[in-house]
Parts: sequence; structure tokens; C-alpha cells
Amino acid sequence: MKIGAVVKFLGFLILVITCWMAVPTIYAIAVKGEDTPGFVKSLAVSAASSLLLILASRKARMDRMGMREAMAAVALSWVAASAVGGLPYLFHGSARTYTDSFFEAMSGFTTTGSTIIENIDATPKGLLLWRGLTHWLGGMGIIVLTLTVMPLIGVGGFQMYKAEAPGMEHEKLTPRVRDTAVTLWLIYISLTLILTFLLLAGGMDFFDALTHSMGTISTGGFSPRGASVAWFGDAYFDWVIVLFMFISGTNFSLHYHAIKNRSLSRFLKDPEFTFYAFVVSALCLIVSAWLYVSDTYASFAESLRFGSFQVVSLVTTTGFVSANYELWPSFAKSVLFICLFMGGCTGSTSGAIKQARLLVMFRHVARQVRRVSNPRAILPVRMGGESLRAEVVSSCLAFLGLYLLVFLVGVTLISFSEPDLFTSMSAAAATIGNVGPGFGSVGPAMSFTSQAQWTKWVYSSLMLCGRLELYTLLVLFTRAFWRGGVAL
Repeated sequence: MKIGAVVKFLGFLILVITCWMAVPTIYAIAVKGEDTPGFVKSLAVSAASSLLLILASRKARMDRMGMREAMAAVALSWVAASAVGGLPYLFHGSARTYTDSFFEAMSGFTTTGSTIIENIDATPKGLLLWRGLTHWLGGMGIIVLTLTVMPLIGVGGFQMYKAEAPGMEHEKLTPRVRDTAVTLWLIYISLTLILTFLLLAGGMDFFDALTHSMGTISTGGFSPRGASVAWFGDAYFDWVIVLFMFISGTNFSLHYHAIKNRSLSRFLKDPEFTFYAFVVSALCLIVSAWLYVSDTYASFAESLRFGSFQVVSLVTTTGFVSANYELWPSFAKSVLFICLFMGGCTGSTSGAIKQARLLVMFRHVARQVRRVSNPRAILPVRMGGESLRAEVVSSCLAFLGLYLLVFLVGVTLISFSEPDLFTSMSAAAATIGNVGPGFGSVGPAMSFTSQAQWTKWVYSSLMLCGRLELYTLLVLFTRAFWRGGVAL
């Protein structure tokens, strides 16, 4: 393990975070916000930390980073980014403790959207802009952002690109990793600008339009309004955001090929996307129909609007809220609870299990059921007309088992300080799935402020596990990973 290269990378990463932190700092100074002193202090500490790490590892060579160094750099990057990214909340006073500030930053960078800020509407706009930037940057991956401005990483670059599992599919859209990252970022920025324009066209002011666009495209869900999207009470905003949440939950490589070939055929041929579209549509209709027959809303149009918004928001792990679903019937809430585990497509900015793994699981189960009646039959698991290798199916099932195990461990730990089991379950599901709101005391009308301090570290760990899809983080705790020792 060439630890010096990892340290040097973290130093440059914190430098990138510092540069982005300058954006809300300039804004806060321009509007004479009360958060200005906090941002200035944060910039100083962040810049000093970056300089210290870079100087301490100045002799290290990042171009010799292998997969082990890349995985360590990826996992530690989210920790380092959250460590300095939470400082503005702490220095301003929005976060009462460093634990709270770290939680808020980790929630942002992992695009979870859970918050410890109680009165969001009274929070200075500079901090709200920083909240928006953290999950917008985290949406495509801080690592990929850094690759676009650090071509000197060289060979280690693709290793890092592959290690940052949830941000995108592991195919090179262009021959060079840096060009691939730039291509994906151009699509990402374009979608953000298009959505911002559409929200502006509906009458939303620029600050709200920009921050909600960043929260939608990143599937992060931080809103500058305490009531989230429900604050506007506008059907136009709801449907536009639903559309873009769905788009953001789609594999970004499909967007790339659609633009390049000027055709939507890749969407229709992609088995994961068609499964994703079917599942989301079915769940929207089920929840909406139940809201209508249970007289939760007066018309089916209203039921479809609110039911569809919440289903898409939770499936894509965005976490925006257009209504207080805690007041909905138990059946509708049960379906929404299931949505916390699903996630969007692989290669999207969403978290949770992902649709491809669910599709493989269902087809594997169907194969096993058919095999009961015909034990000698050769029944491969197929996707896209091709038979999946046994190790691919095994990997998906292993991930599902590991995800469930980590979820259960999280529920157990949270239940030590949270007396309500359903709240503990939803909180664990919402954080490991990078969704945001859960149910009970962490529901859509609440925050994580009242949770115990040590429990917030559990939540932060679950967010990190979910964002890195478990293996990249958990492998750091194995003996085999560190075998051979550490070298500078």
C-alpha cells in the first residue's frame, strides 16, 4: 500500500472542495450574509489541511497507484470531503456539534439528503447553496470531478474510476478516463441547466430553481425549503421534477448514446431500463389508486400527482417530498417503505440496491422455480438476449445478502437509542440507500436532529457504505487488503 500517494490524492481532493467552497463564500459576502465569517474560517482550515497533506506527501507519485491505493483513496475521499465540508455548518452554528456538521456534509456528498438542520427556511442562503453544491458534486462523484482536473494521476486514474462504483457504469465512453469524466459532466451540467430553465419558466425564483435542480439531477434531495417541494404546492413543478428524477435515475451511458446517435433505441433495448420503467410505473399506479380509493385525495388526478411524485422520489433515492406521506394509509406507506430499498439504474446517480440486481434476482428465482419441476434442465439467467455468467449472478446475490446484513446491523445499532422499531428500520434503509427521509421521527416533516450523537455516526457510516456500494469500504477492513504492509 503506497500510502503517500493516497495522502497526496486526498490533499488535492480537499483543494478541489476548497475551491468549490469559495463559490458560496463569495455569494455570502455579496449578500452580506451572517454565514460569511463561518465560510471564511472554513476556507482557511480547508486550505491549510490541503496544503499540509500535499507537503507531507510531496515525494509520492500518484501515477503508480494500483487498485488497492485507488480503493483506499475513494473510500477516504468521502470521509475527507465531509470532514472539511461540514465546517461551514459548525462555524455558523447551524450544526451544534462537529458530529452534526459531519453528518450534514456526509449526507450531502453521498446524495442522501437527510438533515440535522431544524429551521431550514431561516438558514442563510450561502449555507443553503453549499448544501446544494455538496450533493450536486457528490451526485456524479467527487472522484470523477477530480479526475477531470487532475490528468496527472495517469494510470491510477482508471483504477479510481472503477472503484467509485455507484456513480456510473464501468464502461469507457471515450478512450481516456478524463474525457469520459468530462463527457458525463457535460451531460450532468446540461440536465441541471435544462431543469433550472423549466422551473424558472414555471415561476420559481432563480435560487430555488437552481438548488432544486441540483437536488434533482444529483438525486440528493436537499431543498432550501423546510417543506421541500411541497412548499410550492404547484402541480407543474411536481410533474417537471418527477420527470427529471426519473431521468436522473437512468443509466447516464444511455443518455450519452442517445445524444451521440440521436436515437432512443438504446433505452428500449436496455433490459434494466425497461424493467425500471415498468416497476416505477406499476408502483405509481398502485399507490395512486390506493390513495384515491381510500379518499386520501378528492380526485384521481391529485392522487396520481402526489403518489407518483413520492414513488419516483424514493425509488430514485432523491428524497424530495411533495406531501406528508406519514398521513397516508398504511398500505401506501408500506409500498413506499419497499421503495427505500430499490434504487434507480446502475450508472445513475441514485443509490440503494439498483434495478439491475433486482432484475437478476427475480430471474434467478424464476429459474429456480422452473428447475423444481425439471431438475435436469439447463436454464441460464438471461439479460439483453445474453446468458449471464454464474459469477455475475453470484455477485448480485452476494451483494443483496450483504446489503441486507448491513441493514440489519444498522437497525440493531439504531434501536439502542430509538425506541420505535419502524423508525429504526426506515432510518437505516433511508441512510444506507442514500434516500434521505424515512418514517416516524425521521419522516418527511421531521429531521435527524433529535437522534443521539453516537447514532449519527452510525448513520454517516451507513451513508458511506451505501454510496460506495459496500465492497469498496468494507474491503478496507480485511487482512488481505493490507497484506504486504504500507509504504510511503
